[in-house]
Amino acid sequence: MAIQTSIQLFTIKDQLETDLEGSLKEVAARGFAAVEPYDFVRRAQPLADALSAAGLVAPSGHAFLASTSFVNPDGSGTTLPVPSPAEVFAAAKVLGMGTVIDPYTEPARWESVEQIEETARLLNEAAEIGATVGVRVGYHNHAHELEAVFDGVTGLEVLAGLLDERVVLEVDLYWVARGGVDPVALLQRLGDRVIAVHAKDGTLDPALLSAYPPADQVPAGEGTVPLVEAIAAAPALELAIVEFDHFEGDLWDAVERSRVYLDEKVAG
Repeated sequence: MAIQTSIQLFTIKDQLETDLEGSLKEVAARGFAAVEPYDFVRRAQPLADALSAAGLVAPSGHAFLASTSFVNPDGSGTTLPVPSPAEVFAAAKVLGMGTVIDPYTEPARWESVEQIEETARLLNEAAEIGATVGVRVGYHNHAHELEAVFDGVTGLEVLAGLLDERVVLEVDLYWVARGGVDPVALLQRLGDRVIAVHAKDGTLDPALLSAYPPADQVPAGEGTVPLVEAIAAAPALELAIVEFDHFEGDLWDAVERSRVYLDEKVAG
């Protein structure tokens, strides 16, 4: 199966809030044909219209499925309720989205196997609902799922072993490396479960790793994360997704450089 290059729209979150249509047209101008929306339920139809106008598709998207309230990007919880799985999947259908990926569960939920079992149960229930409308469910990691280890097994792998076979994984390669785990070996162990990666790169400079948002992220291929080797280790991969949590320089240039690198090295 050919690997499609995409971009997680959280990368350009500020631009989207200012100019939705213009920002998506710029994404297309930078050579992308696919995007991965986030927080899409509240603006499903306007987003669908803007994607269509820009000639873009959204094969995957991020929405909370295993949390009752929004989780901030830094891992802190909120009391703001999230849409139900049924609402999420209805919005996904408006966008022509085939896979909805839970982007984050709080680090405090990865302190025991019992907590991971509860997360798996919620994702499995969401997958059951999604299957009735033709939407697949997935989970996206950060570092804490790899830093949590139970009898020598990372929390993410514990989760994978508890998931319904219909639930897939989107592995963020930067956060795996930042969590101290070899991304290549991890993807070899996870096998066909991984259908997408966030092909995110960074220097992993120890002096910068305590910051949030991360201060060490660089365009794909310019850091120390073994992106190409990790992608080659994922036999069922469908999507290689560009993302920056934060970038100090010219963001659009960094996005395009990342896309060019992935297209040359792994797409197709």
